[in-house]
Amino acid sequence: MSPLGIRLERCAKTFPDGTRALDPLDLEIRAGETLVFLGPSGCGKTTTLRIIAGLEAPDAGGRVLFDGEDVTQVPIENRNVGLVFQSYALFPNMDVRGNVGYGLRIRGVSAAERSARVDEMLAMMRIEALADRRIDQLSGGQRQRVALARALAVRPRALLLDEPLTALDAKLRDTLRVDIDALLRRLGVTSIYVTHDQAEAMALGDRIVVMDHGRVAQVGAPRDVYYTPATAFVADFIGTMNRLQGRVENGQFVTGAGAEMLFRPESVRLAEDGPIAGTVAAAFFLGDHTRIFVDCSGRQVIVESTERREFARGAPIRLSIDAASVMTLKDTP
Repeated sequence: MSPLGIRLERCAKTFPDGTRALDPLDLEIRAGETLVFLGPSGCGKTTTLRIIAGLEAPDAGGRVLFDGEDVTQVPIENRNVGLVFQSYALFPNMDVRGNVGYGLRIRGVSAAERSARVDEMLAMMRIEALADRRIDQLSGGQRQRVALARALAVRPRALLLDEPLTALDAKLRDTLRVDIDALLRRLGVTSIYVTHDQAEAMALGDRIVVMDHGRVAQVGAPRDVYYTPATAFVADFIGTMNRLQGRVENGQFVTGAGAEMLFRPESVRLAEDGPIAGTVAAAFFLGDHTRIFVDCSGRQVIVESTERREFARGAPIRLSIDAASVMTLKDTP
């Protein structure tokens, strides 16, 4: 089955109590891409996913189109999308094989084909050895692999993932993130992924939709939203952002009179002859680098250093900022 193109037209959502969860949204999701909705809790990202899935209906006038066909009134069971949730939503009364094959069984797929498809999914997710285990005998990571296998077994037109890794520990999240990325690239299925985790969004998304209070703040490739944020909200939400008052002079950034300028920690280097003076407020050794908090012109600047030396609190320090990486934003407060 070829990848699915999805279009949202004027999709808004107002709940019965009058709460506006999503402002009117127009968005094109390209066939075969992984699109990540990123933002804080309550920003509308899960509501958008549920509208795409058919779990929520958009307000009057909103439309959801699959390959140009209006599916706004089509129920979820007839949209042929795969769903993976943070809570796994697995059936405790079935073993792993039963869970993976459930969607195929209710679709009337023959026993022989169902068995072959389940074996294929178990092998793809590397959980063949778990086929006969009960769900309560599995770890969180194993349960999420079962949930993915179940979603993919029906060969969905699109795969929708809602915070699938949030409940897992950091190391397991990193492992599964790599596995999910490889899986989506291999399958080429249109995927919509919801997360509040920036690293997850940057690693998995072909494009990222950054959402803020029910509105789209920016849509772009990971590098675009990181290096050229459209708003102050995006700049502060994606990664770490420093702010200093100053200007670019003779190819160098200098503090003092000027505009509010923004720059990332990696744009700063320690330099004995650097034009910016400060003092070390705190330093945290993180193994491969040290994160230094520098008091500078009444503001705190975060610097990432790979120098293998200690930085004493209160010590004077001089900085140089890559002028080409400095940015200003119209809506910077």
